[in-house]
Amino acid sequence: MSKPLSEMTLEELWKLFPIQLSEHKEYWKDWYLEEEKLLSSFLPKDVKIYHIGSTAINGIWAKPIVDILVEAKPTEHQTIYQLLLKNSYLCMAQSKNRMDFNKGYTSDGFAERVFHLHLKDFDNHDEVYFRDYLNDHPEVAKEYEELKLSLWKPFEFDRDGYTMKKTDFVQKYTKMAIEKYKVRDINN
Repeated sequence: MSKPLSEMTLEELWKLFPIQLSEHKEYWKDWYLEEEKLLSSFLPKDVKIYHIGSTAINGIWAKPIVDILVEAKPTEHQTIYQLLLKNSYLCMAQSKNRMDFNKGYTSDGFAERVFHLHLKDFDNHDEVYFRDYLNDHPEVAKEYEELKLSLWKPFEFDRDGYTMKKTDFVQKYTKMAIEKYKVRDINN
C-alpha cells in the first residue's frame, strides 16, 4: 500500500513525481478549457482565469501539467481556497499574495490529467506576459524549449533545481514582454 502524499518527504515526492517532458500536445488546450469551465462553475464570477506555462506555448516540449492562473481580489482568496479544496485541489504553498494548488497527484504517481493552479491578486500576471511573448516569438520559444530539454535529465528528481535554472531566462523575457505588452493592457 502506498504512503499518503502528506507523509512523504520531498525526496520521495520528487521520485514519485519526476520532471517529465513531452512533445507539445494539442489536447492540453482542451484540458485547460474543460478545467476553466469547471472552475468558472464554482469560483466567484469576477475572477480572471488564464492558461499559462509551457503547455500554453505553441509547439514546445513541456511537462504534461496544465498551469492555470486565477486572479482574484485579496478578500476572496480564503473563499477560493476553500472552494478549490472541495473540488479536488490540494494547497501546496501559500504566501502573502499567492497560493499554489495541485490536482492530479496521487499516491501512485500522476493522474492522466494534472493541473497546477496559481491564485494571485488581480494584475499580478507576469506569466501571461511571458506566454504571450513566447507565442509571438517562436525563436525565443525554441530557445526556452532547448533550455528545458537540457535541464530535464540532470534535474529529473529536483523540481526546485530545474525551476531555479530556468529563472534567468524567464525573468529576462518576462521583463521584455511587460515592456512590450503593458501598453496593450492599459488600453484594454
